[in-house]
Amino acid sequence: MFQYLTPEIIQKRYDCAKAFYKTIGVDTDAALTTLANTAISLHCWQGDDVKGFEVHDESVSGGGIMAIGNYPGPAFTADMLRKDAEKAFSLIPGKKRFNLHAIYAETNGKVVDRDQIGPEHFANWMKWSKDNGIPLDFNPTFFAHPLANDGYTLSHANDDIRNFWIRHDKCCRRIAEAMGKNQGCACVVNHWIPDGAKDQPVDRWAPRKRLIEAYDEIFAEKIDEKYCKDGVECKLFGLGSEDYVVGSHEFYMGYAMTHPQMLTLDMGHFHPTENIYDKISSILLYKPELLLHVSRGIRWDSDHVVILNDDLRCLFQQIVRGGALSRVNIALDFFDASINRVGAWTIGTRATQKALLSALVEPTQILLNFENDGDGAMKLALLEELKTAPVGDVWNMFCLQQGVPAGSAWIDELIDFDRRVIKTR
Repeated sequence: MFQYLTPEIIQKRYDCAKAFYKTIGVDTDAALTTLANTAISLHCWQGDDVKGFEVHDESVSGGGIMAIGNYPGPAFTADMLRKDAEKAFSLIPGKKRFNLHAIYAETNGKVVDRDQIGPEHFANWMKWSKDNGIPLDFNPTFFAHPLANDGYTLSHANDDIRNFWIRHDKCCRRIAEAMGKNQGCACVVNHWIPDGAKDQPVDRWAPRKRLIEAYDEIFAEKIDEKYCKDGVECKLFGLGSEDYVVGSHEFYMGYAMTHPQMLTLDMGHFHPTENIYDKISSILLYKPELLLHVSRGIRWDSDHVVILNDDLRCLFQQIVRGGALSRVNIALDFFDASINRVGAWTIGTRATQKALLSALVEPTQILLNFENDGDGAMKLALLEELKTAPVGDVWNMFCLQQGVPAGSAWIDELIDFDRRVIKTR
């Protein structure tokens, strides 16, 4: 149904694009090499609507995360989720990683609470990771649990509840270390909690003080930094925490600047009129590394599937212009249950890679020369011309080199998988 570009057509168009970019001092071959070596971490929770595979002995509630929509065929077993991810991998060029939450443990039908999980409950994931050459990243899960019912976890005033979540986070860092050893490279752990209040708490100080103390205890445990890297993630507000979020941007900025952990920036965790790309050059002047959650918020932190829009382009322009690509860990974070979930993974990852490629083929030095010489009109004119430059032909060559469908041809494969597998579940 969709256009199939032959290798000959892709090569011919790429040669023309390469010649064009050469006139403005851009080496497209080098850009493709850099793109091929840049890993994107796909998030497991897009494939099953953030349900996970925990076994419960009671009704679970509290602190939840809701995926909106009812498109048929979400994965409801770990094997099914892995197969769906493999299909997405086959449609996405370049290096991939896979990002797990703690609720995706496999416990062989046994109830294992979150402060008791260990590497053995992720043995199947680690084997799959090694078999497929896809490194894993990890996240503690501080939501959808009875002890998260009142909206507080690591900052909870109750010692028993807070200590439960501290133990959970310690377990997760040990699991991440085991994953890192298994895959031979660091597993990136992102620490995000939903803690906060719906309306006007009187005491905004004590929960933040408790959160500092909890993190200090968690990170004091000796974990090999070669195999586990930690990031702490801020948020503006959430459902049930509209007025007060314990882990605000200011809180985590302060923590990250006074501790070794990375700061995590999620594209949807700020005011709808606020973009994170302007924060990159400030944070990386002080921190050696940064973790990004690539998402798309519409009016709030709605975690829409990432598309190639200006927010995404500007994000990667700042990273590439600053020579900071090797210092940024790129992960996806969106979940849309209203469309084919494999398609969502593929659309979002390919869009992220296209935004990075667009930044890699930008003639940064020419633009800088215009800016430094005061030639503002010339700079703006070139930036506008670049918007219609033949980056799509460079992208199709990348897909050809990586052995995945170029152009829109991958949509036919998605249609086939949807009709043959997804809608038969």
